[in-house]
Amino acid sequence: METVLTHNFSPDVKSEAMWWGTLGTVRPFPNFKAEKDARAIQIALESKGSDVVSLVRILTNRNNAQRQSIAQSYQMLTQKDLCPALKKALSGGLEQLMLGLMMTPAQFEAHRLRQTMEGIGTDEEGLLAVLCTKTPQQLKEATIAYKQEFGRYLENDLISETSKDFTKLVLAILKKEELNAKEDIDYHLINKDVKALNDALTGKKKDPAPWIQVLTTRDLNHLTRVLSRLEELRGESVDKTVQSHFSGDLKIGFQTLVRSIPNIPLFLAQRIHNNIKKSSVVQGILISHSEEDLLCVRIEYRRLTNMSLYSTIQKEFKGELQYALLALCRSEDL
Repeated sequence: METVLTHNFSPDVKSEAMWWGTLGTVRPFPNFKAEKDARAIQIALESKGSDVVSLVRILTNRNNAQRQSIAQSYQMLTQKDLCPALKKALSGGLEQLMLGLMMTPAQFEAHRLRQTMEGIGTDEEGLLAVLCTKTPQQLKEATIAYKQEFGRYLENDLISETSKDFTKLVLAILKKEELNAKEDIDYHLINKDVKALNDALTGKKKDPAPWIQVLTTRDLNHLTRVLSRLEELRGESVDKTVQSHFSGDLKIGFQTLVRSIPNIPLFLAQRIHNNIKKSSVVQGILISHSEEDLLCVRIEYRRLTNMSLYSTIQKEFKGELQYALLALCRSEDL
């Protein structure tokens, strides 16, 4: 029997095994039957005014692979696509959230990237927040999905929407290749990288090239050691170093990297906290990280603000959108 979501989204005892060994809040639903869910969604969509509670309960309680199966079953059942039906039944933030849930992870990241470049001006912080929190493999998949979704090349759009050294930086992040051996702590390379970063700041004209090269070609553990060593050497935080030596878009880019490298969940918690009034930012992080590391983001948010993310969502959002966001967040952190 399906667990009905209330304001305490705890797993029942029978599904406890499904919840073990993952840092996400959305897990595979046990005893999943795509046909049954598709039928329930059809009934919910055809009911007077649409049964939004049922739609949210089902689609936030299934992982992405299961939601894709539901969409296929719905198409077979009704001879119609599910997304246009959801779009017709919903509106506003809830519509955006539910359509986001129905995309594959690669499609969703492609849409997030596109949104940062649409309209007048580029949202550099939003762009970097996606690029800097995804693995090289995820970025490759998003690049393919970007072409399929929009008939455009992501690399070309990044080039046209950015300039100079900032273009070099975002392209390097997009194509990130970790060249160091992850298995070993390479002290020689750590020292070499620290020296390269420090030397780039000593001349009259700061040289961003070594910073771009080091920060986009090493794995996170190596970079955490490099940045820690650089802080010891300079006697200040790397964030402060970046602020005083770089400017404009490049400063934003390096700041995003040095803030996300040591602790991506903390970076995401800070981003939610700083953008809690922006529904699209909160939605984007919750959907994107619901099956990856949202539990870690919740923990960091609690430490950062002394308030749980769940309680914050209850305070800042209302109605059906609040219900859906709480479902993705899943539970309180006391």
